[in-house]
Amino acid sequence: MRTILLLSFLVCVLIHCKVSDAQTTVLDIDGQKLQPNVDYYILPVFRGRGGGLTLASRNGCPFNVAQENNELSSGLPLKFLPVNSSDEVIQASTDLNVVFSAVTICVQSTVWMLGDVDSVTGQRYVTMGGVVGNPGLSTVSNWFKIEIYEDDYKLVFCPSVCSICKVICGDLGVFIEDGNRWLGVSEVPLPVKFRKV
Repeated sequence: MRTILLLSFLVCVLIHCKVSDAQTTVLDIDGQKLQPNVDYYILPVFRGRGGGLTLASRNGCPFNVAQENNELSSGLPLKFLPVNSSDEVIQASTDLNVVFSAVTICVQSTVWMLGDVDSVTGQRYVTMGGVVGNPGLSTVSNWFKIEIYEDDYKLVFCPSVCSICKVICGDLGVFIEDGNRWLGVSEVPLPVKFRKV
């Protein structure tokens, strides 16, 4: 009897783990699992509020992450690179680098990083110039997460790659300035979805 109870418990635990894993895997708009190092577009969930994410210049170099004003524009393709390079899918709430599959006139990488507080606006914008991999103190600003947000997803800056770092976490949302839409830390997250290129 004890053996049957023990086996039943183990089966329940194993089934729960499998269901749990499936629920945390990030899916694209076709219901397919997001894969590392594959090009995707990041698109807003709600229509009429801009298009996909792209690169634009706020004040010369480095470029910043912006949202297309035209809702029909998909923006630029990008890749997700999880902290564990052996991961075969992108899991929600996992540290990852985000890299545009593009080049700019600035001599810099197109790896996302969170910039310092802007002295004029007081905002923290997502900019370029980050480093892929090498998790730790020197790269803490280069790590982002995709988190489940209601029935969709949101982008978050809340890296856990540095155990000694004190990080101020925040959702990524859009700031509209002079007709431009900039991505940065915001109290109002931008609900997003992902479309494979």
